[in-house]
Amino acid sequence: MKILFASTPATGHLNPLLAIVHMLRAEGHEISFLTGSAFRDRIENSGAEFVALQGPADFDGRNILSVVPELKDIPPGLEWFRVAIERFFLDRLASQHRSLLQAVQECQADVVVGDDMFFGVLPMLLGARSKRPPIVLCGTSFLHLAREDGAPNFLGLPPATTDEQRRQYADLAREYDQAVDQPALLCLNGILKTLGVGPLSVPLFHSVVELADAYMQLSAPRFEFPRQIPPSVHFVGTPPIIPGQAPLPPWAHELDGSRKVVLVTQGTVANHNFGLLIAPTLAALANEPDVLVVATTGGRPVEAIPGAVPPNARVASFLPFEWLLPRVNALVTNGGYGSVNQAMSFGVPLVTAGMTEDKADVNARVAWSGVGVNLATNEPTQEALRAAVRTVLDRPAYRLRASQMADEFGRIDTRSAVLSIIKQAAVNHKLELLAEAMATGGAQRAVRQR
Repeated sequence: MKILFASTPATGHLNPLLAIVHMLRAEGHEISFLTGSAFRDRIENSGAEFVALQGPADFDGRNILSVVPELKDIPPGLEWFRVAIERFFLDRLASQHRSLLQAVQECQADVVVGDDMFFGVLPMLLGARSKRPPIVLCGTSFLHLAREDGAPNFLGLPPATTDEQRRQYADLAREYDQAVDQPALLCLNGILKTLGVGPLSVPLFHSVVELADAYMQLSAPRFEFPRQIPPSVHFVGTPPIIPGQAPLPPWAHELDGSRKVVLVTQGTVANHNFGLLIAPTLAALANEPDVLVVATTGGRPVEAIPGAVPPNARVASFLPFEWLLPRVNALVTNGGYGSVNQAMSFGVPLVTAGMTEDKADVNARVAWSGVGVNLATNEPTQEALRAAVRTVLDRPAYRLRASQMADEFGRIDTRSAVLSIIKQAAVNHKLELLAEAMATGGAQRAVRQR
């Protein structure tokens, strides 16, 4: 098949799609990849044909503040979410859509595979199915659907256990709807109208889950809050890490099991101030003799870490996670969805501290599922970090729960599931077009006979 991938130009969205590209190319499929120019080398190194997004859609999402600088002056909260949604996603929807239409035509794509926040697919999903290829989307964040307890997404709220909580969640949901969802929908429907489709009545993030021909959630079911799941949603585990993306560090031999290894990372989005998590973690664990701390800066220079690196710490810009994670005893992270799921798939318990983007909700799931401790802040203290790390290292319950989660990931054959879902989407689409053609032909014959 000819498969067109379409990704928001941000590392957390791109990485899992590239892992799926790796699977599909091994099966002989022809792959084109539509994303930002900043990622051209990574796409071409994967063996896919690079296709550049056009106009405002072609940005470098590795630094959200460079794309939406006004967010620097807005504190975390509802206004931050509204501005981020409108500037980062909606302002680029039309140019994403035009880029996608052109790429589908030029690549003669049989299937489009996109990430869950590439909203340029929406006009296609709202238009005639006969005029587009099947669209399979990948959930690179927590599952964006309405919750049974009425809580709004993105606020990091655990499932309600009492009627009082449900009443509180209902109040918060009304506030969130008025401050974020309704303004975003008003903006979105204005854009969709200019493109000849719409309007939508469900929130932006929910819409793509409900409308996609198939939706692959890159996690395991037990990491998701209880809710009604549409039949089009499939939990496919986490894509295997592409090997060999970074060399072994010169200190690799030190991870020999003589000390517990704590990995700390701020991912690739909220990693422009290492004073938030990496530096305080290094300081918090500097006097723990049984611990070796490993820090990775997600591609940024290690010199950007403020303060001295303690004797029991090792730092690197990139590390080969397929080698590292089996040797890690705990992960300290701000809550990137991909990193959290990868850690769980290796049975690694977590300490999380992050409230921006989708991280509050990801980290709420860490605590709820029992695989780690959620500090529920962007700026944890050294004391809180030390206590949380010692808790997940010293209490067997966290390692046990993480091991059980790893077993659940292990029961999912991600490769087979992904290949089957994409293939089935293509088959179903062809059958629908055939049935439509037969029905149209039958109606035309009946007219002629009359």
